[in-house]
Amino acid sequence: MGKVRRLGVLTSGGDCAGLNAVIRAVTYRAVRTYGWKVFGIIDGSMGLMERPLRYRELDLDMFSGNMLREAGTFLGTVNRGDPFNFPMPDGSTKDRSLDFVDGFNKLSLDALVVIGGDGSMKILKQLCDRGSINMVGVPKTIDNDVHGTDFAVGFTTAVNVVTEALDRLQPTAASHHRVMILEVMGRDAGHIAINAAISGGADVALVPEIPYKLDSIARKIEEVIREGRNHALVVVAEGVKTEDGTPATKAQSHGQMRYGGIGQYLSEHLAAKTELETRVTTLGHVQRGGTPSTRDRLLASAFGVHAVDMVAQGQSGHMVAWRDNALVEVPLEDVCIGPRTLSPDDALVTAARGLGIYVGEEGA
Repeated sequence: MGKVRRLGVLTSGGDCAGLNAVIRAVTYRAVRTYGWKVFGIIDGSMGLMERPLRYRELDLDMFSGNMLREAGTFLGTVNRGDPFNFPMPDGSTKDRSLDFVDGFNKLSLDALVVIGGDGSMKILKQLCDRGSINMVGVPKTIDNDVHGTDFAVGFTTAVNVVTEALDRLQPTAASHHRVMILEVMGRDAGHIAINAAISGGADVALVPEIPYKLDSIARKIEEVIREGRNHALVVVAEGVKTEDGTPATKAQSHGQMRYGGIGQYLSEHLAAKTELETRVTTLGHVQRGGTPSTRDRLLASAFGVHAVDMVAQGQSGHMVAWRDNALVEVPLEDVCIGPRTLSPDDALVTAARGLGIYVGEEGA
């Protein structure tokens, strides 16, 4: 990598708490330490694909005291539209990857910091490879399913939101003698569900990685009742399938099929099996918002600073990561291999079962 003077930064994929803190840290480090110009790309890859280009130069005076505390991304983001197979107005598709490369070159950028999850990181790596663009990645996702890092920006805030929801559901469950089912995000990985189930005192935690039986859940709830409690709490990740393996999905406004509805499925079947009153709460995008947790602010700040240092040191093609309580660099080819799922013998699965939480069938 030659001398760096102009650095781009973008957010891609679903939003989460802590993104603005990363952008802030990137700008502070790049401008104050290295004297570079920093350009924020609007709406992820679309900002470089569209004409005119959509971007804004990031100055220190743009970052008020609130930026560290604000969720979402002030640059905007996208999580649909494959640049290599981009949907056109006439219904056809087109490879627009070179539009992205051309936009990067028109802006005379020397490197790009990409803040994304496992899916968007993979697409951006392919785009950057197409144009020999120097890329450094920063992991963010509420699902915490990015390979190579113990934690991604946005995860702990999402877990805090789910835990607070359980804290609020428990009193109303007890007041009405109900089984409360909380459906949380987690398409492929159950990290949110297992973390929140333990910290929120749930009785059942269902994750996509571990099969379950409705009869086993019903027996667990009946056991809770026999022990003297008049209510139960169930946490289920949205990516959990029905007992026969059918995905629970719903059509969205753009025609995309998204996970959702497994909570209602459980409610209907558990009500029939236990003869108890059940209620479902689906948190949905509430988990993406809110004030970033202390942990997410720390990670975002450390990741942003280290990402800029990686650019300065010529370490493109890598992602900054947090592993064993230290900042490390992970090759992007080791990151872009699909979601990091929850192992059935994960320490938290063992801990949950030790607490008496039903986490699917053991040995499955």
